[in-house]
Amino acid sequence: MSRTAPSLQVRLLGLMFGVLAAVWAATLALTLSDTRHELGELLDAHLAQSASLLLVHDADEDLEAPAAPSLHRYAPRVAFQVWRDGRLVLRSANAPTQPFGPRAANDGFSFFTDGDVRWRVFAAWDAARRRQVYVGERLGARDEILGAVLRGVSLPLALALPVLGVATWWTVRRGLAPLRRLGRTLAARRPDALDPVPQDGMFAEMLPLAAALDDLLRRIGDLLANERRFTADAAHELRTPVAAIRMQAQVARAAADDAVRAHALDGLLAGCDRAARLIDQLLTLARVESAQAPEMGAVELAGVARTVMAELAPAALAKGQQVELDASGTYEVRGNALLLAVLVRNLVDNAVRYAPQGTAIRVRLQREGGAVVLDVEDGGPGLPDADLARLGERFFRVPGSAASGSGLGWSIVRRIAAVHHARVDVGRSTRLGGLNVTVTFG
Repeated sequence: MSRTAPSLQVRLLGLMFGVLAAVWAATLALTLSDTRHELGELLDAHLAQSASLLLVHDADEDLEAPAAPSLHRYAPRVAFQVWRDGRLVLRSANAPTQPFGPRAANDGFSFFTDGDVRWRVFAAWDAARRRQVYVGERLGARDEILGAVLRGVSLPLALALPVLGVATWWTVRRGLAPLRRLGRTLAARRPDALDPVPQDGMFAEMLPLAAALDDLLRRIGDLLANERRFTADAAHELRTPVAAIRMQAQVARAAADDAVRAHALDGLLAGCDRAARLIDQLLTLARVESAQAPEMGAVELAGVARTVMAELAPAALAKGQQVELDASGTYEVRGNALLLAVLVRNLVDNAVRYAPQGTAIRVRLQREGGAVVLDVEDGGPGLPDADLARLGERFFRVPGSAASGSGLGWSIVRRIAAVHHARVDVGRSTRLGGLNVTVTFG
């Protein structure tokens, strides 16, 4: 059961809304802390200033005034007391009759609790140390002021949060519009459209994605081209051996003479062998040209050469050819053992097929600097320069050659060499006079 893919837009919106909410909460918390501190400092300063004024006003008088009246509706939030020689000589209507706090020796702030009411109090002495003034403020009043300030601050923030949310949604949606446009463009493409993705209007962050898509389309195009080429090659080359097999089968069917029938059957078997070899070569070429890189490892090339030479020795002996392998020591290269065996087999098999009877074929492994070099040379007639230049073309066979073949061997050799980053050189053998093929690894 398929699951719905997660939405990038929803994820981005969730992250951004979470960040906005966290910033909003942090801003509110910092505002609360800073406002509480500044408000406390301001009101404490007012308390100290009020105490100073009371001391200055009463500096030369001995007041025996009654309780001061309440002159403002917020007056109950603030209270004061004036003490002289230990007697309460003046107080506000909401101030208690007992001292606001301990009769401390020094000026300063303290807290005082009177029943359910908690006060913030500042006490101050006159210079003669006879009179002491207390000015207090209810802590609940400070909380009310702080709440009013926070309501004034948080309301705009609360109203701005949904506006920021809508703006964030619009921004994310608009920012992801090129991705949606790219998706619609790819969805509307024809199945055979492999041209590059248009990059108009793309942001810089999308260009690597477009480049990767173009590279993928290019590789798909190469695979399709290889597949079409393989199909065309197979149809082209299999037509001839199949026609020959059909003709020999018809001759064998219509022959009344045993000798004629046996000759036709021999031709039928030869045609089957040629078709089987062609199919093997086509499949090998298709595997080498596939986009999937072969598995690489350490390969002892001398052992591969010995195995191949043992397999092809009977065919060489049947033509009276002398086959020599010069591979003393170890010659390790990095590559794919199966493909390297195919490369060596094609080179030696070509020498066996196209070299005349009774000639020599020499395979040699040697080191040149840090490279391993494979030489395959024969005593055949060699090739003219025009034909040497065409070696490696698909289905190219040397004109006038009587040996059977598909013309794919050299294509396979060059493709396997390219996969192993090896260099293939073809020339004339100075020792045997025929063809000399050199494959350099590393």
